[in-house]
Amino acid sequence: MVKGKATLPAAKKSSVSSQRYSNIAGKVATPKGRVGVVWVEGDFSGVTNKARAEIVMGQQGFQFEVSALPIQVGTKVTFPNRDDAYHNVFSYSKTKRFDLGRYLKDEATPAVIFDKPGIVRLYCEIHEHMSATIVVVDSPYFTTPDTEGKFSLSGVPAGKHTLKAWLGKKAIVEKIVDLKDGETLSVDLFGK
Repeated sequence: MVKGKATLPAAKKSSVSSQRYSNIAGKVATPKGRVGVVWVEGDFSGVTNKARAEIVMGQQGFQFEVSALPIQVGTKVTFPNRDDAYHNVFSYSKTKRFDLGRYLKDEATPAVIFDKPGIVRLYCEIHEHMSATIVVVDSPYFTTPDTEGKFSLSGVPAGKHTLKAWLGKKAIVEKIVDLKDGETLSVDLFGK
């Protein structure tokens, strides 16, 4: 097991223009608190943990339901709209470029398959305050730390691995770890 604490970035503030979005005043949810993603990179070719077939990342309260979503390469993600207004999900990220167009609540949208590792920034073309990040990893060992930055990754096989953390925007920190069989290794990851 690998556990520890990561220094998370400050919580995102919701800056909704009251003039531009007067029709949704009082309906905008508070963005999620401090977020990050921690994962272990290494040769896990013999591990049978496969990517979940499909994950849902909805939009509700004029925010993405999660601010940071870690997924494994090959995962499909759907983006249902749970608000009574149009939304649009798009990304210009090099890792995955897509645009789902505008759609209303309960309208089906195609699933997006994330087929290579990297950081994918999401936006809504209609509501400029809406953003989130998908961290696509080529590893079955990943997690989202709690609001204090504490994390735990169980089942990691013994060996030399790279422990990585995405700590907001472009901040990725990493440490080489050497995990012994049956050991619980404590590692702290501090942002720059």
